[in-house]
Amino acid sequence: MTNIPVTTWSLEQTAPTDLLPAAAPDGDVRIVRSEVPSPEFSRFLYASVGGDIRWIDRLGWPYATWAEHLARPGVETWVAYDRGTPAGYVELEPQDDGAVEIVYFGLVPAFRGRRIGGHLLSYGAARAWDLADRWPGLPETKRVWLHTCSLDGEHAMANYQRRGFQLFDTKVEEQREVSAPGPWPGAYPA
Repeated sequence: MTNIPVTTWSLEQTAPTDLLPAAAPDGDVRIVRSEVPSPEFSRFLYASVGGDIRWIDRLGWPYATWAEHLARPGVETWVAYDRGTPAGYVELEPQDDGAVEIVYFGLVPAFRGRRIGGHLLSYGAARAWDLADRWPGLPETKRVWLHTCSLDGEHAMANYQRRGFQLFDTKVEEQREVSAPGPWPGAYPA
């Protein structure tokens, strides 16, 4: 197996006023919270959005692990729909001391480059800031953070920075090179 260097950048917002929202795209794009925890739907989103950029961490999760994760208080999935078709998603996860991580964010490849990503990220970050309003017992959000890496889409870092996220850490590590799994095995050429 070949190893490749992968750079991971961690970014944050430390106040709701840090958010610089993108304009909503033209057309019928809606963002809706997936309120019923559904391992099938969440795995579909994960594989469809991350399949060409080597998201593999959760592909081996059994159903029970997905269900347990999605049932945690404050874990939310917000889905962008373009004319009724899932176009991408953002997953939020509360952490200690009022931090909320944008754990996953992205678009299905066919929907990239259509100005949906900036809008979805803006909406997701805003929902991270008001997460405690929907989940009694969670502390008020004091920080929203995420990470991206050199394997992610070429416009990811610029989108995060345009939305007001500031870099706070950079790491370079060797990782095993894997082929893009696609939303199903063999969907993308190696």
